[in-house]
Amino acid sequence: MTQLDVRPQVADTVIGAAEGDVRGKGLGKGSVGLVGSAVIGISTVAPVYCLTSTLGSTAGEVGLQMPAVFLAGFLPMLLVAFAYRELNKAVPDCGTSFTWTVKAFGPRVGWMCGWGLVIATIIVLSNLAGVATSYFWLLAGEITNNPSISALDDNKLVHIGTCLTLIAAATAISYRGMTATKGVQYALVGLQLAVLGLFVAMAFQKASAGSFDTGLDFSWQWMNPFAVESMAAFTAGLSLSIFMYWGWDACLATNEETTGSAKTPGRASLIAMVVLVGSYLATGVAAQMAVGSGADGLGLGNPETSDNVFAALAGPVMGPLLGILLFVAVLASATASLQTTFIPVARTVLAMSTYEALPSSYAKVHPRFKTPGRATVMAGVATGVFYTVMTLVSENVLTDTIFALGLMICFYYSLTAFACAWYFRGELRRSARDLFFKGVFPVLGGLLLATVFLKTLIDMWNPSYGSGSTVLGVGSVFVIGVSLLALGLVIMFVTERRSPAFFRGQVLTKSTPALVVED
Repeated sequence: MTQLDVRPQVADTVIGAAEGDVRGKGLGKGSVGLVGSAVIGISTVAPVYCLTSTLGSTAGEVGLQMPAVFLAGFLPMLLVAFAYRELNKAVPDCGTSFTWTVKAFGPRVGWMCGWGLVIATIIVLSNLAGVATSYFWLLAGEITNNPSISALDDNKLVHIGTCLTLIAAATAISYRGMTATKGVQYALVGLQLAVLGLFVAMAFQKASAGSFDTGLDFSWQWMNPFAVESMAAFTAGLSLSIFMYWGWDACLATNEETTGSAKTPGRASLIAMVVLVGSYLATGVAAQMAVGSGADGLGLGNPETSDNVFAALAGPVMGPLLGILLFVAVLASATASLQTTFIPVARTVLAMSTYEALPSSYAKVHPRFKTPGRATVMAGVATGVFYTVMTLVSENVLTDTIFALGLMICFYYSLTAFACAWYFRGELRRSARDLFFKGVFPVLGGLLLATVFLKTLIDMWNPSYGSGSTVLGVGSVFVIGVSLLALGLVIMFVTERRSPAFFRGQVLTKSTPALVVED
């Protein structure tokens, strides 16, 4: 497909829409149902991985109010999820945030929203691959009872080689289509949730038996977000909590491959959100009752173990044999998320290319697997290159890049929420339901995330944020976050010179129908 033959395709689609025959982009229609879509959303979030990496950090920031902060982080995500659901009903397009913000605010704002999603996903993919690699060697050392095997992860060449192998495998599975993706995900998500449930049950048992000196009795005060000592601590905890929910929108990115594309993805995202908040609350309360949230011993806030809580708690809570299952669950969680996280980025790139916002070569769909093959491979290559370069340059740079992720998440989620209210502005007076679900709730969610975005941007200026590295006296996390957004602007301007039609509003407008066949 050349650049010149994309516009006629969109034009033909508009004409076909008037006759009730809206053509799709070539993706595998009907590949995923409600359960499969919800599983993909849960898998992309990677609950076990998120818990082991942020449970301790959140407890260190807000203490006993950790469960309350988990609920507080759930609120803006739920409000934004309503926006995604309503937009998906009207425009079930795999471009999701990109397509919807273009229709609401125009091509440039929409392009930057799409860029925010793409760059956030590349950062997450690289981090997931790194975590999966570390846990692979850690698990191998535990199984063989050989510390020297675990130590292989400290060898940069071995670590990078293993990481690239995992990225290649995840790319290959995603390349082969939603059917292959779905089968792998049922197994991996089922495994991690089952082990997490076992950990929660055993933690409650240890708490009731008073097995650890730092254990605590449950208190409803833990659910009170206003009991957090300071606004700075609450904001820091909230940022971590929001990160723990990121990725549920993968349910929407598969809308053109889901049965009932207008309704099923929105329902699946809400199911995924409920499963996630339930898992987080149960795990947080159980762990806090068992070992407390202090900075001593097994306490969740202990800085020596807070970055990997399950590694510290696996043996004491579950015993040496069952504890290995927790390592397996973290590896399964990171691996599953690594594979499904390719879904939203590849389909966003596919949509951007179809509407001429990116080179037309990325609009090609594999004729057999019905996947955006070139876009998927591009995401895999970009992830591998990004992780390799960041690891070789500096571990601090890699860490700070991950810290900058929250900025990208709040950026494109809040834009999408505001796009919902603006897109449906003419319908808000039709009913109370339209007013709240298309207007009030999305705006509130967008404002909350925009506030976190601005507060995080201010905090990032301080060199103490992240690894503590600086660039000309400015925190490196701030420099990285702003530079990544600025890079998007540069690429956008270059793309505009090559594909002016999209940026003149001639390809994708509010009246352009979704390129998907309805059931």
